[in-house]
Amino acid sequence: MYNDKEILKQFGRNVKAERVRLGYSQETLAEKMSVNREYISRIERGMQNMSLARITILANYLETNINNLLRF
Repeated sequence: MYNDKEILKQFGRNVKAERVRLGYSQETLAEKMSVNREYISRIERGMQNMSLARITILANYLETNINNLLRF
């Protein structure tokens, strides 16, 4: 069974994998989402919890299915 920290860390790894797949830097993704780069960094390091609505938006910017971000 996963705990909160493990879920956030795996989610972050999934986000990073999708970002890298597109060839985006953290800064590029941040610009597309109108957030700062540090926000993307916190997501990828498992330090930022996101709402399901924000995860859906992130999936759209990453041109991926939300299932790819929520793989655990």
